[in-house]
Amino acid sequence: MRNVAIMGIGITQHVSKRRDVNIPELAYEAVILALNDACIGIKDVDALVSGNMHTFEGINCPELWGGGYWGGYGKPVIRITTGGSTGASVAQGAFYLVASGLYDSVLCVAFEKQSDGISTVGLNAAAIADMANWTAYGGGGAVVETSGAIGLFVYQATSYMEKSRCTIDHFDRAAAMLRNNAAKNPLAHLHQAGITAAEIAKSPMISYPLRFGHTCPTSDGACAMVIMSEDKAKRLSRKPVWVRGWASFSEDPAMTGLFGAGSLNIDPAEQRSCKFAAARAYAMAGIKDPRKEIDLAEPYIAFAYMMFIFYERLLLCTEGDAPKLFDRGDMDLTGNLPVGPSGSVISSNAIGAAAMIRIAECVLQIRGEAGQHQVTKKVHTAVAHGAGGQANFNGVTVLGDTPNRR
Repeated sequence: MRNVAIMGIGITQHVSKRRDVNIPELAYEAVILALNDACIGIKDVDALVSGNMHTFEGINCPELWGGGYWGGYGKPVIRITTGGSTGASVAQGAFYLVASGLYDSVLCVAFEKQSDGISTVGLNAAAIADMANWTAYGGGGAVVETSGAIGLFVYQATSYMEKSRCTIDHFDRAAAMLRNNAAKNPLAHLHQAGITAAEIAKSPMISYPLRFGHTCPTSDGACAMVIMSEDKAKRLSRKPVWVRGWASFSEDPAMTGLFGAGSLNIDPAEQRSCKFAAARAYAMAGIKDPRKEIDLAEPYIAFAYMMFIFYERLLLCTEGDAPKLFDRGDMDLTGNLPVGPSGSVISSNAIGAAAMIRIAECVLQIRGEAGQHQVTKKVHTAVAHGAGGQANFNGVTVLGDTPNRR
């Protein structure tokens, strides 16, 4: 398997509503940024991988509408959708196309224009099919899905609280840290410089234990990346960031496990698929002790509590210890292992693009090009993460400033 490099990235400004562009035009903005960053043109791209949560905007097969515009005309085009983890899955699809030797240069683009639809309606469309399955087997649980994403994630949050020393105060302080990080990121949706945990704590409780201040916004935005083989990357002047390891795992849907039939009893906070994906990605990268060898983490943090769960499930500490490490400042921009310097998904939530942005942000940090939200330590190796499906799918990517030995 060949080494894979990320040669160009493009992230659009995230806002509530982009009324000046349609969906293909929004994604194209990220594409052009990524091509320019890689110092290549569309003609230099061999294939295209794209993805978003198409049910959220009510448009099936968006790659048939925008693929040619994004550089896929007359070339192979693939669409991948895996929920919140879509961006990670799209990127990993591109990694495989290059690593396998099928293509030398692949463009991947992920996006969401939530202002063109109603995301909860999109979630409910999936719930109808799941509801039929659960009903056939004597299950319930439709109320969880139809109440929106938070209807599931409050169960995940409370389960994690029960098994750790994490409190709502930790959630308040984590949200404040990430929002202040986002205030240093010019592309982030929410800019709340100076916001405090006390101010987060005053926001309304939506469903225990999650407050309004713990949740992600509804964003329009896109991300694109240019992926190349080692030989082709070395012929360009742009310094590559190397994809050293990647993996995705799925398990029983947490919703079905909690509210379905039979003996299934899946804890939504366990996230075994994340632990398996992390272990596989680290092994591919030759990392034996991620706690010592990873310099920075960009997990998928759509709700404040996720920072603690996924820090642990990414094998960066012993389970249950993340709150303690947070308390001592390890996760700060100046900490031992910074987490979410971009502000993460809790500050910018273009769903289809969100997990790819975690990878692109790691690229910026390794290059030293993250601007005001650049961490103080030198970043040689970083881990990015995407969570999706029905709280049962996780994708992990390890990036570095040197390639793997082959």
